[in-house]
Formats: sequence, C-alpha cells, structure tokens
Amino acid sequence: MLTLAEYPDPVPGPGEILIRVSATAVNRADVLQRQGRYPPPPGTTDILGLEAAGTVERLGSGVTGFAPGDRVMALLAGGGYAELVATPAGQVMHVPDALDDILAAAVPEAYLTAWQALGRTAPPQPGDRVLVHAAASGVGTAALQIARELGARCIATTRSTEKAWMLEDRAEHVVVPINGEFAEQVTALTDGRGVDRVVDLVGAAYLRESLRCLATGGHILLIGMVGGRRVDLDLGELFAKRATLTASTLRARPLEEKAALVADFAEWGLPRLADGRLRPTVHDMLPVSRVQDAHRMVEANEPLGKVVLSLTADAIQER
Repeated sequence: MLTLAEYPDPVPGPGEILIRVSATAVNRADVLQRQGRYPPPPGTTDILGLEAAGTVERLGSGVTGFAPGDRVMALLAGGGYAELVATPAGQVMHVPDALDDILAAAVPEAYLTAWQALGRTAPPQPGDRVLVHAAASGVGTAALQIARELGARCIATTRSTEKAWMLEDRAEHVVVPINGEFAEQVTALTDGRGVDRVVDLVGAAYLRESLRCLATGGHILLIGMVGGRRVDLDLGELFAKRATLTASTLRARPLEEKAALVADFAEWGLPRLADGRLRPTVHDMLPVSRVQDAHRMVEANEPLGKVVLSLTADAIQER
C-alpha cells in the first residue's frame, strides 16, 4: 500500500545537489520494492523513485557546474517520489530546452540502463542486428532508439499484438513470441545469421531462445528479470556460439561508476535529446495523488514507454 506522508526536508551533503522535484517516473523496480521483493540498498531512503526531473534548490559544498534554478534530471538510489531529493552531483544532468519536465523525468533510469548495455558494455557496429526484448517498456524503447542511433538494425519483441503495431516505426521488425518462442522467427528475419546483440529485460523465460537466435560471437546483455531468474541452460550452446553473457544493474553500483556512466551518456546523449534524435516515450502522466493507479498500470504491463508522476503544486494539492 502506498501512502503520502510528511518527511523532514533532506539536506545536501558535500558533493550533493538538492533538487525540487516536479516529476518522477514509475519503474518496475518501484513496484517490486513496494511488494517487498526488491529492498533498497543499505543506507538508502525507503521513499520510492529512481529518477526525477526538477530544478536545483541548493548546492552542497564543492559542487560546480550547476546553480540554483537550473533545470535538471537525475538518476537516484531512491527518493524520487518526494518534493525534495538530495543526490550526488555526478548523477545529475542538465535538461535540454527541447524537453519539458515530464519528458525529462523519463530519461535517467531508462536511457542510462540502455546506454550501459549498448553504449559501454557491447556497442553494436553499424549494420549489426540488435534484438530488444520487452521493447515496449521504458528501457526497451530507449534501447531501440540508442541502437538505431548507433547504426544498428533493430528487431523488437513484445507479447502484446496491440503494442506490436505501435512499435513498427521504432524497429525494422517486430516479433510477437508464440508460447514464449521467437528464435525461429528472428533467425528467419536475419537470413539465418542470427542477431549480434540481445538486450534482455525478460531473463529466464527468454534466455534459451535468445541463445538459439544469437549469431556466432554475439553478446546477450541481461538487464532485467521480469520473466524469472532460474533457467536450465546447456552451457555447450554458449561455447558453440562463442557467446558472451553479461548481466548489469544500476542501483547498487558504486557512486564513481554511476558518475562515469552519467558523464558518458551526457556527452553522447544530451545533444541527441536536444535535437530530437532521441525522444523519451511517455505513455501517461498522472498526478502523484494517483500513484496507486500508476503502479497498477505498470504491474499490468499497459504502458508503451514510461508512466510519469507529476509533483507540481497542483498535483500535490490534489491529495
């Protein structure tokens, strides 16, 4: 059960920025934390919210490059469902003028997760085939955009026939798995070669099929486990494909790694967000008073992209 409550205002420590939040996005991790299945790291607030957009309220000592009143968006360890949040300056980015706060709130978690996989761990080469599972999710839509911007040819999967047609202009091909199977379809779409990268937010339910349609020397990037965490896998298939399997998460990473990731994406991604080459996908915006409805939408896998909560004065007064 989610409730609105009063908390003491956070105080920015050295190297931190205090942000007045105007919008935050709902992530699958928020739902899992609410259900008791994804506890926050030790020392982290129990307030939900892994990303936010708003304005700089105050700077901690030693912070440069930002000023009170600047429009910013931030990757958070928690605390985004609040009017104020303090976070390390290394996890904060300026918001391009082309984005309002609703769109900006949909950027950090989705694009940084996708960028960690495709921009840093295993960047595709121009012309490579990239298969993106759960492509209608926030991370999935971001991964499709990043892969295409890097010159890759994208294949998307979604279990929803309705979302399939919505994804048609975002990927070269869209595949709806049949009884969880998609390898045969994907292999046919690549003329038998297979895909060079798999961006997998599903996990156990799709891993064997992903390996079946992976090209020799391909890379599976596991960044989610909504389809389970245990799988019976023949390691011989990994050897036969000379495949690489990498698992990655953001929340528990050391601060220095998060800061390096944010700086890297900011250099590459902010100009593309500014000129429209990258564009966050927002399914709906709800006032924070309707946070229960927002969580229900995410649990039911309704959104194409992100559900964003508004924390403006009007939205807060609705409580």
